[in-house]
Amino acid sequence: MPRYAFQVEYDGAPFAGWQAQADQPSVQGRIEQALARLDQGFAEGARIFAAGRTDAGVHATGQVFHADLQKSWDGFRLCEALNWHLKPDPIAVIRSAEISEDFHARFSALERQYCFRLVARRAPIVSDRGQVWQVLRPLDIDAMREAAGHLIGQHDFTTFRSTMCQAKSPVKTLDEITIEAHPYPAGQEIRFHLRARSFLHNQVRSIVGTLERVGAGAWPPIRVRHALEDRDRAACGPVCPPQGLSLTGVRYDPDPFA
Repeated sequence: MPRYAFQVEYDGAPFAGWQAQADQPSVQGRIEQALARLDQGFAEGARIFAAGRTDAGVHATGQVFHADLQKSWDGFRLCEALNWHLKPDPIAVIRSAEISEDFHARFSALERQYCFRLVARRAPIVSDRGQVWQVLRPLDIDAMREAAGHLIGQHDFTTFRSTMCQAKSPVKTLDEITIEAHPYPAGQEIRFHLRARSFLHNQVRSIVGTLERVGAGAWPPIRVRHALEDRDRAACGPVCPPQGLSLTGVRYDPDPFA
């Protein structure tokens, strides 16, 4: 059976997350339904496997999954057929490629990249509604960058880990947190870019929510270091809402789409 890798983007708002669920809409479930129209194996209950399981309301521009199909496909035609059957859901298959059978979208991944968008302004958000987290007052970028520096490297991230996290260890290596300021009509947009081999459940949203407290002046930057060292979920700042978060890329070597 040929194995294919797919790059997919989606708006997470209508879904209860990536993972298939019996009684709620999911991105995985909709893609598997579309594949079932194209491949007998999926009509018989086959599954797809993703690089990461995004939560309810979280978006993606660079999610990757793989699937084993019974039929051989041209990559372009496979994307076109899947996108036809995914209508009208906000899911788009961007690329597909036949790959070796030892490739696994999750276990072969060397790095995941996330972006969180935050907009600070008084007026309601209209054009980016559902795509950003809105706060009402400007944030101190330099203070947030100073605080973020305490999180770079290998640490026990228990403080920034959901109590429902199923990872075997809270120890992760955070390779990068970049915080960028962008102009936004009547306000300020801040983008948080985070990069690591893997993340704990709610780790990114916990970090961004904590850094927002620093930017708002409620926390001094050093408090983030102390919260990390406490290894206590109660020491974390508020977990920010999901709609500003997007999985923007997954790195493999070799690149399955090269």
